[in-house]
Amino acid sequence: MEKPPVVNTNREAIISLSVDMQFSGEMKIIQDDYLYWDKVKYKTHYEDKGQVWAALKFHRFITSKRILFGGYKFTYPTTDFLQRALHLFDLHIGGTLTSNIGIAETDKAKFMISSIIEESISSSQMEGASTTRKRAKEMIQQEKKPRTHSEQMILNNYITMQHIVQIKNEDLSVEKLLEIHQLISRNTLENPNEEGCFRTNDEIFVANVMKGDVVHQPPLHSELDLLIKDLIVFFNTDTKDFIHPVIKGCIIHFMVGWIHPFTDGNGRTARALFYWYMLKNGYWLTEYLSISKIIKETKNQYEKAYLNTESDDNDLGYFITYHIKTMIKAYEALKVYINKKQNEVVQAAKFLKIAGVNDRMAQIIKIIHDDADRVLNSKELEKRFNVSNFTARQDLKALVLLGFIEEIHVNKKKINYIKSIGFENRVKAIK
Repeated sequence: MEKPPVVNTNREAIISLSVDMQFSGEMKIIQDDYLYWDKVKYKTHYEDKGQVWAALKFHRFITSKRILFGGYKFTYPTTDFLQRALHLFDLHIGGTLTSNIGIAETDKAKFMISSIIEESISSSQMEGASTTRKRAKEMIQQEKKPRTHSEQMILNNYITMQHIVQIKNEDLSVEKLLEIHQLISRNTLENPNEEGCFRTNDEIFVANVMKGDVVHQPPLHSELDLLIKDLIVFFNTDTKDFIHPVIKGCIIHFMVGWIHPFTDGNGRTARALFYWYMLKNGYWLTEYLSISKIIKETKNQYEKAYLNTESDDNDLGYFITYHIKTMIKAYEALKVYINKKQNEVVQAAKFLKIAGVNDRMAQIIKIIHDDADRVLNSKELEKRFNVSNFTARQDLKALVLLGFIEEIHVNKKKINYIKSIGFENRVKAIK
């Protein structure tokens, strides 16, 4: 990784250049994207790139705030970009009023379950889980047992996310942190005894998967007690100087990855704690955001945000700015997803014209209409529509009688449902 230049220059000259860059607007451009040296040198029109870096560092130093974790010093900024984004989140992701994003009360449970499934899949895939999204969703929705290590990772993530929704208003403790890790790592570690336990040695490092280079050496395991204690205090209590909750959530995410308290599963644990902190502080729409999906799609930038922070004097601006950008993308993706699902509901409305068909049954017909090979069961519909198993079975039986689906007996107890032979004729008959 390219190191910034060490510049010995006149303090007055640095201050003067910093002021010039602010007036020209160049400082704002660099700060809003929170660029590292390897990008800064191409974003400035000044010839002396080293001086520009020195002026930028000076500006960041005087405008940033400082925090301590276990004796390690970190800084974090408050840029215009971050302020605008935080305002957006306060309006649409948090607060006591319903967001104008358009989630109807009757659809909230359905969207939440879908988002938790998506988050579980993406977070696990980032750590090496390899299975199709379709297979993973079927496993969770139909409550199938995981067949592979990858599927176990995804199921663990799903169970953990559900657990967090249940405990979202509680404080973090050492016991709860270890419980989160145990849920996430169950049956996936080489040594099962490491599930829900802090690492007890320093034979651990973070490497670049492609190059094999060591990119991060975590603090010594002898420092974990103090670091975890500080993390828990940071999670549970207000700091002396106010830190916006979303910024605090980003810092918590970073710190778990940086401390690396476990032999494996640190990334998944870090993202789980971020969700927990956001929900605990009233950012209820976080339940519907799949942030890990965006991180997975930009994994190189995610890793570089960690590297830049550590390489540049523990400046958290790189990681926070990246994380906020992923939240914006996740929020925009949620709006697109909800619009798509609402259009599907509108398209399914024609099936409501059929006598005896309710809203859930209309959506089931729409699912079969769009995916002719789809296999359904009562467990999946129970989760999808947040209804009892009895209600799900009643809907399916009604659709069998109406001729839209037919039963396939898997065994004496289990029944699956597929598109009927006469489905197309039944659809064409709808006026």
